[in-house]
Amino acid sequence: MAGVITASEPSWIAPFTGLSPQQFGKLVTALRREDADPVRKGRPWSLPLQDRVLLVTAYWRTNLTLRQLGPLFGVSKSAAARIVDHLGPLLALHKRKRFRKETVLIVDGTLVPTRDHTVAEQSKNYRYSTNHQVVINTDTQLVVTVGRPLPGNRNDCKAWQLSGAKTAVGKAVVIADGGYRGTGLVIPHRRQPGQDELPAWKEEHNASHRKVRARVEHVFARMKTWKILRDCRLKGDGVHHAMLGIARLHNLARTG
Repeated sequence: MAGVITASEPSWIAPFTGLSPQQFGKLVTALRREDADPVRKGRPWSLPLQDRVLLVTAYWRTNLTLRQLGPLFGVSKSAAARIVDHLGPLLALHKRKRFRKETVLIVDGTLVPTRDHTVAEQSKNYRYSTNHQVVINTDTQLVVTVGRPLPGNRNDCKAWQLSGAKTAVGKAVVIADGGYRGTGLVIPHRRQPGQDELPAWKEEHNASHRKVRARVEHVFARMKTWKILRDCRLKGDGVHHAMLGIARLHNLARTG
């Protein structure tokens, strides 16, 4: 069965990965270094590594079913599923282990509607969703870590710790919105009981805080052009692997 989409044709790469052909080539090379394409016993993969990577990213990008996507690459639904299960975790973002002293980070939670109700709960968007804590670098807007997904009804101040995001950033300075009260993060000033308005300096600080914190919302907007983050059909850790993989592709697209 001949496929329609292939990485050997550069025009297919940008629409399905968000990367230039050069950036995509760097990604494939990095995956080979990370032993994503070992020589294995038994039946070999039906597609070369670059086409398998393109298949996974196309799946995340379009959210087509595997029954629809397989024939586009010239493979069966089952083969496409095996490729997604194998390569999805290997495309994951590598967490930063150290940060410079002056580094300032931003954290916020985003909801991903997820059909696997064993990992999701109904949330404020009235859908079964998972809560993902995403931490970015303030200056570069690169994703530095993504916490493990939690049920969507968990509030952000709890999810910050339970997802592992707090542990991952260590002692770095982190900015957050007002939903992170009591966490020790840098959040906006609030009026105290009986206080009609904030002092001018606090209002000015809040305005500056909002302007900086908006950068994480811009990152969410770019990441959610990947349609799987609008209605994820993957089970178990699939939504986590998709989130981490998309974060890595987002970073590659920004850094070149």
